[in-house]
Amino acid sequence: MARRMLALLAHPDDETFIFGGTIAHYAKQGVRITIVSATKGEMGRRMGNPPFITRESMPAVREQELREACRILGAEEPVFLGIHDKLVEFENPERIAERLRRIIQNIDPEVVFTFHPVWGGHPDHCAIGRAAVRAVEELEEAVQPPLYFISFGNPLKRSAWNSLQEADVVKVDVSDSLTEKLHAFRAHRTQTELEDWVWRPDEEAIRKFNRYEYFIAGNDKARAQGGGGFG
Repeated sequence: MARRMLALLAHPDDETFIFGGTIAHYAKQGVRITIVSATKGEMGRRMGNPPFITRESMPAVREQELREACRILGAEEPVFLGIHDKLVEFENPERIAERLRRIIQNIDPEVVFTFHPVWGGHPDHCAIGRAAVRAVEELEEAVQPPLYFISFGNPLKRSAWNSLQEADVVKVDVSDSLTEKLHAFRAHRTQTELEDWVWRPDEEAIRKFNRYEYFIAGNDKARAQGGGGFG
């Protein structure tokens, strides 16, 4: 089993909203997990309900929300790249890739997660995904870690992924970690206070989550592992 995992993401809350169950699931098994956030989400449209932060205070608040979510999920202290929210795609891609490559070399993870460079769902997501792919590819082949793209639900049911085979997809049963995922949702208070279901009793709110989270093999190392898991 992988003993170190690294997630290269764009915003605070990416980790929880998309694959928080997986993070908590593996953290319980002793896996050390590091979250890298390119931005502090300072351009987020949600500011609590009723609003309790300003545009000026948002970066610090959302940084603390990510730190708390990581604590709940069992991840290590997050790393911030300090890129302005919604401007990741306009940064020098070589420079971002170089920073990510150094992080990968320093942490030496058995698995790297990021967004798909095209189908990431947001320009910042796609930009960090492109940089992450580049960073992994620039490593010597012998030390390149398996790379996986995080998926919003089952990619085999999406037309954009119609060329995928089952062997390209990893499905993680996170039913043992849905409570942690819910509590991490609540840690991202600025973003979730408008969602009534998040704040209902745990047993009721957890029903909104899927039992499985999905990942797509992003390089040959990941494909060689097959669809059974992360090592």
